[in-house]
Amino acid sequence: MSRLFRDVQGGPLCPQGSVACIGAFDGLHLGHRALVRQAAGRARELGVRAVAVSFEPLPREFFASAAPPPRLTLPRARFEGLRALGVDVVGLLRFDGKLARMAADDFVRDALVGRLRACEVWVGPGFRFGHARGGDLATLQTMGAGLGFTAHAIDPVLLDGERVSSTRVRAALQAGDFALATRLLGRPYAVGGHVVRGAQLGRTLGYPTANLRFDRKVPALSGIYAVRVHGLGTEAKPAVASFGTRPTVDGREPLLEAHLFDFDGDLYGRRIEVEFVARLRDEEKFPDLPTLVAQMHRDAEQARAILESPRKAYA
Repeated sequence: MSRLFRDVQGGPLCPQGSVACIGAFDGLHLGHRALVRQAAGRARELGVRAVAVSFEPLPREFFASAAPPPRLTLPRARFEGLRALGVDVVGLLRFDGKLARMAADDFVRDALVGRLRACEVWVGPGFRFGHARGGDLATLQTMGAGLGFTAHAIDPVLLDGERVSSTRVRAALQAGDFALATRLLGRPYAVGGHVVRGAQLGRTLGYPTANLRFDRKVPALSGIYAVRVHGLGTEAKPAVASFGTRPTVDGREPLLEAHLFDFDGDLYGRRIEVEFVARLRDEEKFPDLPTLVAQMHRDAEQARAILESPRKAYA
């Protein structure tokens, strides 16, 4: 069972030592996975805890709060993904004004040495940290020589000659290129969460939906999609989904609404995962509900056709 911590200051979490890796880990793409596996592997060799340190909110969200950048992965999915990669302790540090002002040297002393007793620290290529991004790999190596740890950076992970990055994943999703997103992530892109109650308009219109909130984050994609829903038995359920603010009914908060084909059951409170397969169209504001329903019929037919075709064409 992995442990979660949120604060830089506090008592030691790994008294016997740790190998720590640091990153945003948004999406947990192939580059992130290589970094985490390197740290976890070294921790097993040394007989200490494997630790992944990240931030919540992400620093770029904190500094651009008026227009935050798109998010790939919500905190729970990030925690679960890191745990699945063999991490014993996960830090989702509260990124606020105090942490933003913390000098790199203080972060090393308080977090990496004080809390984690790190004996090795691993980062990705070009890693920067601390106030005004004043710290880097050289900072870690210099401080580590005096504080008892070593610091290392993994080599860039490349796909088609270019570095794998969250930026590339977002661009692929926004372009509807789910095949490329799958290759960058090492798995299909999906959003998970507990089904919440909505306004039940879809049920009134003949299209009941399972609704997932996105924690008021900005999603990396929006529109209408053919999807598969996992978590409701051994087989994924085919569905059509809308991800966005529902302009026809003046919605505001991003909501993922999935209509499962040929499924009848109460899903409220169930945890599901919605895998995106193909993009159908943009969100659109319709003049009235009958026009919306007509388009929903067309979307459902198109999604069924895609999902019934050979899987390899879209995966």
